[in-house]
Amino acid sequence: MDRTHRKKRSTKLLSGGVALTLAAGGLMAATTLVGSAGAAESQQTRAAVPAHAVTGYWQNFDNGATVQKLGDVQEGYDIIAVAFADATGTDGQIEFNLDPAVGYASEDDFKADVAAKQEAGKSVIISVGGELGNVTVDDSESAQQFADSTYALMEEYGFDGVDIDLEHGINAQYMGEALKSLAEKAGGDLVLTMAPQTLDMQSADSEYFKLALDVKDILTVVNMQYYNSGSMAGCDGKVYAQGTVDFLTALACIQLENGLDADQVGIGTPASAKGAGSGYVDPAVVNDALDCLTKGENCGEFKPGKTYPGLRGAMTWSTNWDASNGDTWINSVAPHVRELP
Repeated sequence: MDRTHRKKRSTKLLSGGVALTLAAGGLMAATTLVGSAGAAESQQTRAAVPAHAVTGYWQNFDNGATVQKLGDVQEGYDIIAVAFADATGTDGQIEFNLDPAVGYASEDDFKADVAAKQEAGKSVIISVGGELGNVTVDDSESAQQFADSTYALMEEYGFDGVDIDLEHGINAQYMGEALKSLAEKAGGDLVLTMAPQTLDMQSADSEYFKLALDVKDILTVVNMQYYNSGSMAGCDGKVYAQGTVDFLTALACIQLENGLDADQVGIGTPASAKGAGSGYVDPAVVNDALDCLTKGENCGEFKPGKTYPGLRGAMTWSTNWDASNGDTWINSVAPHVRELP
């Protein structure tokens, strides 16, 4: 992962406590519906995640991209992943530290923006990990710490769920245990997304892939990062270079043919060339890949043996880099996603 497009964590606004340093990293993904997850006391009604949805990461830091408050996130995003949660000194435990750099006068103002986005039909989730961030979940105790602390953040901020973007190794057994425990607490409306790197999803025997299959019954979408990768094998065994429609379609095919449902697969790409070290593609290429996978149209050399009309949609890093690039990604991809079969 190229560190030039991620940055730091800062001091928790108005908390008096110092947050851990965390560079914001990669990207990342949820369950089929977004209901009252994590808002048991308020009983706030959530909107359902659309059958075809667009995910965007919102940067809780300033790294040179357009600084946004959550309320500034473009309307076309259906799932907004708040990047990122911070690890604490306890294995598995996470917290959220609002960075003063994004301009909020108080945490209550941020919570109000979360609620406003939800009232507008959006899902807002907390992302864990990133390029430099990491959370250790490698036994039952740390798994329970993860579940408890994530649910506490859902209760405190109103988040609809969690995004798993751990880029430094993952233990499928215990993270699966953590997510199942979280789902028991949050109920059936939990939004659970993942953003593995391409290497993590080359085989169903990899830890990330095993995790996705283990929590399939509560999983919303896996938005793999099709960038910062280099060439990778597709489901036909051929090697494809990143930055092409074939790279997107042939690698998505691996997930689609090895256990994930079509509505649990999304295509993740950078919103601008500055949003990643490599792998940026024009939004038109993303749209071609969506057409190829759902309708068998606009394919490159690789054409899947069948179509997957239920494909969930697309994701981008980040809403901020999209804003810096004139909203080109969302203005092109979101309307296209809406028109999928």
